[in-house]
Amino acid sequence: MDVRRRPVRSPPAAGERLKTQKLNNPGDSSQTVPLCITNAVFFGLFFSVAYFLLHRWREKIRNSTPLHVVTASETAAIVTLIASVVYLLGFFGIGSRASSFDDLSDEEILVKEDARKPGPCPAALVDSTAMVAAPTTVVTVPSPKIVDIAPITLSTEDEEIVKSVVSGSIPSYSLESRLGDCRRAAAIRREAVQRITTRSLEGLPLEGFDYESILGQCCEMPIGFVQIPVGIAGPLLLDGKEYTVPMATTEGCLVASTNRGCKAIYASGGASSFLLRDGMTRAPVVRFPTAKRAAQLKFFLEDPLNFDSLSVVFNKSSRFARLQSIQPAIAGKNLYIRFRCSTGDAMGMNMVSKGVQNVLDFIQNEFPDMDVIGISGNFCSDKKAAAVNWIEGRGKSVVCEAIIKEEVVKKVLKTNVEALVELNMLKNLTGSAIAGALGGFNAHASNIVTAVYIATGQDPAQNVESSHCITMMEAVNDGKDLHISVTMPSIEVGTVGGGTQLASQSACLNLLGVKGASKESPGANSRLLATIVAGSVLAGELSLMSAIAAGQLVKSHMKYNRSSKDISKVVS
Repeated sequence: MDVRRRPVRSPPAAGERLKTQKLNNPGDSSQTVPLCITNAVFFGLFFSVAYFLLHRWREKIRNSTPLHVVTASETAAIVTLIASVVYLLGFFGIGSRASSFDDLSDEEILVKEDARKPGPCPAALVDSTAMVAAPTTVVTVPSPKIVDIAPITLSTEDEEIVKSVVSGSIPSYSLESRLGDCRRAAAIRREAVQRITTRSLEGLPLEGFDYESILGQCCEMPIGFVQIPVGIAGPLLLDGKEYTVPMATTEGCLVASTNRGCKAIYASGGASSFLLRDGMTRAPVVRFPTAKRAAQLKFFLEDPLNFDSLSVVFNKSSRFARLQSIQPAIAGKNLYIRFRCSTGDAMGMNMVSKGVQNVLDFIQNEFPDMDVIGISGNFCSDKKAAAVNWIEGRGKSVVCEAIIKEEVVKKVLKTNVEALVELNMLKNLTGSAIAGALGGFNAHASNIVTAVYIATGQDPAQNVESSHCITMMEAVNDGKDLHISVTMPSIEVGTVGGGTQLASQSACLNLLGVKGASKESPGANSRLLATIVAGSVLAGELSLMSAIAAGQLVKSHMKYNRSSKDISKVVS
């Protein structure tokens, strides 16, 4: 990384105070003679050409000659005047800077020397407090709180920065912008956190991560990264193609169980998926002086004649965003407007928000008394269990089905069709109804959704609505085979933007063949990812329900989801 640094100098001796190189004073003996001569020459040029030009301009005024008409000698004089002014300004600027440094301590000089604009990390926050740059000599600072797997090396000046962060004189959030080195900023912040909290961060790795890749978009003030193991389930035979599904999880049995479900589906000829809807939503809330005015806007938005003009305004926000519908809902004098639009291969929250803002600005011309309370009024509804998502859908709505053969149910799943159908009715349907579930008519859809989301760089918080799922089972083919389906109305995924661009998550998307944006058909990759999520949920539901029906759940979890370590020794 190209970072500006001060000239290399030898490290200070033990116990010696860290010194800085002060700027050469114009009064030093080594520079007195040439500097005086140079100054005299430019002072002479300045006053000479200034006098010459004033004399010439006075003659032009007397003779009524236009001032903008200049001769060659006058042109040369003007150039000389400008050059002398530039030199003299530069000279006096340097002189004042050097003289001000003479009155400062070494620490204050360090601060002033290194005050600079952000370097290679432009997305970080900018703060006016200055920071010191790392010298080329690096030493390992012995401390009982250096707790990474490999010792963290801090330079002498980095150690001073840590102390400044601990004392509060340097904001922790500004380290990236000042240092121009995101990894170094994370190391300094990490050490400062340990000293402030007096808690060890042993086990939280620092090395091996590209901190610049998350700057300004994925995570602020990093101090390391959490390791989550990634397992694979599959092959999942879906719509005639095989997929190896990456799952990031710390729950034992989850990947193994999903893998068994994939095996049962594969042995039965595969599963089929169907995309029902594809549209991200955003619902601002606006307020009017009266309910009558709110109702008038509601009728305006519901009028098909106005939809085309609103679509043009909305679609200007992006080449992928295309407005699909507008659904207003009134509550007194408040109006909630649910916009739905396609978003290409992006999950699309930012995209739809930009389009909504354009439409609100446009509507304001027709309804000047409209007060926009918030760009999101929770009628969207994002990261919350809501009936509107369960009924109307959000993101990708997918249904996935498979017919599992009788012999597969017995040999692979170790149960029978009748037991599965009965368990599904009493557990996933009746049991969930008694619990008052909203979109939770399934065994553990969120387990699979979250594991795939983390592995592929999706927003894990959106597993709330993305895990809305109803699992259906019934006996077919004279009761011999099992028909199983999952219906998921709100799968919110993308293959571009956010965490999808990080190296690990990008690799998992590549494993599924959905990395980045589809060049042939915009949105095709994200739609395929949604169907893979639904197919994986189908496999997970099938296997877990079979384990419960066969009475194997507790046994398998005790075998695969329990640590063999002596916990008392780990704690000590």
